[in-house]
Amino acid sequence: MITPGGYQTALQIALVSLASYVCGQAVTGYFHSASAKTGGMWAVMSAVVVLQQLRGESVPRVWRLIVATLIGSLVGAAYLSTLGFSALGLAVSVFLAVIACHAFRLPPEANHAALSVGVVMVVTSLHPGLHPLHSAALRFAEACIGTAVSVLAVRVWRGPGAG
Repeated sequence: MITPGGYQTALQIALVSLASYVCGQAVTGYFHSASAKTGGMWAVMSAVVVLQQLRGESVPRVWRLIVATLIGSLVGAAYLSTLGFSALGLAVSVFLAVIACHAFRLPPEANHAALSVGVVMVVTSLHPGLHPLHSAALRFAEACIGTAVSVLAVRVWRGPGAG
C-alpha cells in the first residue's frame, strides 16, 4: 500500500525533475545546442541526488556539494585539455577528484566530484568541437540549476522527511 507521503514524495521528485530538465536544457541550448538534452539530463540527475540528500539534512550542505561538483568539473576539464579522453584517463581523473575532495575535507561529497568528472569527460568526448573548459562550465551550471531547483522545492514544499 502506498502512503500519502509516498505520493507526495513521488510528485515532488517528478516536479523537480521537470523543472530541472526544462531549465537545464534551455540554458545549455543557449550556449551549446548540440548538448542541450544532455544538459537537461545532468540537471535532473543533480536535482534528484541533491533532493534525496537534503531530506533530513541542513540546506547549508548544498554549498559543499557545489564545491565538490566544481572540483570534479575542473579536474575533468584539466585532464581533457592536456591528454584527451580515455577510459583510463576517466578513472585517473575520478581518483584525483576524490582525493581533492578529501584534501578539502569534503569526503561525503566526493561522489558528486566523481559524477561531474564522468559527465564532463564523456559529454566532451561526444562533442569533439566543444572545448573542455566550455563543457565543464556548462556541466557545472547544469548541476547548479538542478541543485537550486531542489533547494527551492525543499524550502517551498517541505515533503515527507525534508530537512
